[in-house]
Amino acid sequence: MAFTYKTVLMIGCTAGLGLAMAERMIENGSFVIGVGRRKDRLDAYVAKHGPGKAAASQFDITDLDGIEAWVKGIIETYPSLDCVVLNSGIQRALNFAKPAEIDLGLVQKELSTNYTSYIALMKYLLPHLQAQAPKPTALIAVSSGLALVPIPRCANYCATKSALHSLIWSMRAQLAHDDASRHIRVVEIIPPAVRTELHGLQDDLRAAGDTNFGLSIDEFLQETWAGLTRGDDEIPIGPVKDRFAAFEDERRERFDGLVTTMLGQGAPYSSVGK
Repeated sequence: MAFTYKTVLMIGCTAGLGLAMAERMIENGSFVIGVGRRKDRLDAYVAKHGPGKAAASQFDITDLDGIEAWVKGIIETYPSLDCVVLNSGIQRALNFAKPAEIDLGLVQKELSTNYTSYIALMKYLLPHLQAQAPKPTALIAVSSGLALVPIPRCANYCATKSALHSLIWSMRAQLAHDDASRHIRVVEIIPPAVRTELHGLQDDLRAAGDTNFGLSIDEFLQETWAGLTRGDDEIPIGPVKDRFAAFEDERRERFDGLVTTMLGQGAPYSSVGK
């Protein structure tokens, strides 16, 4: 199965996983609109691939009040948009043993970047994806293995990714049971730690000299692309698949039962690999 989406909006495209996925999609024939805050990197992205394959939109998704107008502009400019990838995220340490050091502004920014902005983006982008029926469309979100098993160091980050993981399950079920939305595939990519600048931007990790860990981007991309082209709805990567994904099976089975009870038979909830 090929990656069939031809016009992709990549939220968080200036570095790391987002840029890697965008470039792989371009290699396979998609036109990818990169979104991020850093104009110099967006300009470099378009210059590398050319305006026939790539475009850019500088926008800060934590500007929740500005998302509606920004999405309207994107849809008007790119009416063929058929795939949205929600990839942006930040990670910072949060230590409740030192409550005086908790920066509530940073906590709120992390929550907005990793979770709240995604809801706003979906609110305004989903009507466009719904209107593409019966053409297949997709909404792809990047969560984290820390959504399944958290670690103490970055407690708020783990909580935002866990919330996103839960949200995706519910959204997938809702859309699958809605006649106007069944053509929208909802995909979750669940990576482990990957060697990107996400770690290098954190003071505590830099102080410990511990920023270069995790899978390589190439390893991440190989497994992610395999899952996307297979048509998987959940794509756990590397250690996440090997260590943690199995214990989700019981939770998923119980969730499927609740979906059947509350939403009826209809279209089934899409489980891993289906």
